[in-house]
Amino acid sequence: MQTGPSSPASIVVLISGSGSNLQAIIDGVEAGTISGQITAVISNKSDVKGLERAAKHGIVNYVLDHTEHADRESYDQALKTLIDQHNPDLIILAGFMRILTEAFVQHYEGKMLNIHPSLLPKFKGLHTHKRAIEAQESEHGCSVHFVTPVLDGGPIIGQRKVIICATDTEESLASKVQKEEHFLYPLCTKLFTEGRLQLTDAGPTLDGIAIIEGGLDLTNTDDL
Repeated sequence: MQTGPSSPASIVVLISGSGSNLQAIIDGVEAGTISGQITAVISNKSDVKGLERAAKHGIVNYVLDHTEHADRESYDQALKTLIDQHNPDLIILAGFMRILTEAFVQHYEGKMLNIHPSLLPKFKGLHTHKRAIEAQESEHGCSVHFVTPVLDGGPIIGQRKVIICATDTEESLASKVQKEEHFLYPLCTKLFTEGRLQLTDAGPTLDGIAIIEGGLDLTNTDDL
């Protein structure tokens, strides 16, 4: 299990698209609020904006195209080899649209985070905003969790909530949630790189105190 990152922490970010959460974490690093350095950005797709964001900030970036590999196992092995060249303390999944093999996830147990656009365990998988509206939920949001072999099922670290209004569309709700993602993910990254956030055999802890099942409500962060 994770014993705490070096200082400053080495962070590798995996993306598949525009990289808006990548940008939020870059901003946190450059502002000095995240005690770490993004040592690599890796995308499974070429010609995505996230790669442009990395290049603009002088971050080493790679395209590792999953279509050039025979199966999921061979791709994940190549990805692991590339990641390990940077000896990361933390791997951030920022819109990385790949289901990872169990062996890959176990290799990085306790030091890989993902953000999901729902209040987990509700609405795992895709189209979360549409499903929340159709289910007539009163609130929605985003969750950051440690990654385990169970899709969107790892121990939840924290969540941010938004109110679903009667006038909300899938697009407007997505916009509201994304704003919260850009606060929540850098915050959880900060806590990890400071050594305050860890995954133990008993579950996730913050400052050595067990995080309740379902994660912390980080809509109000005054106590942090």
